[in-house]
Amino acid sequence: MERLWSPWRSAYMETFKKPKKAPRGRSVFTQALLARDDDRHYIVERGERCFTIMNLYPYNSGHLMVVPYRQVADLRDLTGEELAEMMDGVRRCMSALDEVMRPQGFNVGVNVGRAAGAGIDGHVHIHVVPRWNGDTNFMPVLGKTKVISEEMGKTLKSLRKALKKGSPAARKR
Repeated sequence: MERLWSPWRSAYMETFKKPKKAPRGRSVFTQALLARDDDRHYIVERGERCFTIMNLYPYNSGHLMVVPYRQVADLRDLTGEELAEMMDGVRRCMSALDEVMRPQGFNVGVNVGRAAGAGIDGHVHIHVVPRWNGDTNFMPVLGKTKVISEEMGKTLKSLRKALKKGSPAARKR
């Protein structure tokens, strides 16, 4: 891999001020919570400090997000309790997805800030994406289309059921 040295870039990057709090207004996550219509907004589960919601524009079937109730833009602004519940939520999501969809792997990630790829940069969240060998094909590359194999409402009900009963996969770990 080749590298291009550009010391001017760091001076340029320092001109940007990072927001300390989420922007004014309510994120789509906060709006979904306040609507109190979990089916319509694909909220899978509500916890004490965070909740799990399906991604409306999923990378794969079963793509979930664990989101704190409190609208903050950065992981560093969360309390230890919020972070702990979010990570437990990730673990629970993986176990439920194991039971319901039987993926062969997972992508788990957080994009903090627009430059890092955050589509909703004012309300931090953790993505849990189930993966299967060969789940990439020509459709996203050539057709700019992602094929989702199951209707989201069906996936929502299956995942709620697995999370509610505490899936066997979760009990094994």
